[in-house]
Amino acid sequence: MDVFEAMETCRAMRHLKPDPVPDDVIRKVVHAATRASNPGNSQGWDFIVLREAAAKARLGDAVRRGMGPAIDVLLAEATSPAEKRMYAGVRHLLDTFEAVPVHILVCGRAVYPPQSPRAELVPAALYPAAQNLIVAARALGLGTTFTTFHVAAEADVREILELPDEVILGVMVALGWPARPFGPVHRKPLDEVLHWDRW
Repeated sequence: MDVFEAMETCRAMRHLKPDPVPDDVIRKVVHAATRASNPGNSQGWDFIVLREAAAKARLGDAVRRGMGPAIDVLLAEATSPAEKRMYAGVRHLLDTFEAVPVHILVCGRAVYPPQSPRAELVPAALYPAAQNLIVAARALGLGTTFTTFHVAAEADVREILELPDEVILGVMVALGWPARPFGPVHRKPLDEVLHWDRW
């Protein structure tokens, strides 16, 4: 698939089939993630691929407890059809957390600059890597969505995934074969956000 087509149709896919994703396909999307730009080529990223049923069940319980009530409020208060669809999709993803074949936690350590590593620079490596991952997944016909579920259950995430204290959590990506069709992403017109030479 052309990279521009992949980006134009890389919708958040919160409805995923439980069908397994082969290891070689997972390795391919994580490999694409490691081609991303990062500060000083420091490559301060790590990727935890969660497939184990028992761990997914524990983590699913934790994120539902941590994020479920807030999502329910947002869903109840949503005013536009788009908001309602989005929050309903998030609720569905929470409810089916264990059925999602793969969750990938993009995380890393402060390694840049080498002489004085700074934690605030870690996202400069993690988010481009995660974006590469989801575009590569889309090109292979997989569905993904960025989630912040780990924020609502960080202590559980750290315990279940045995994360060292110094590891900084970036984003958790749900990955699987899509249960719904892809379509174009909806974004602001370019001229609303493009500035030439100055604001």
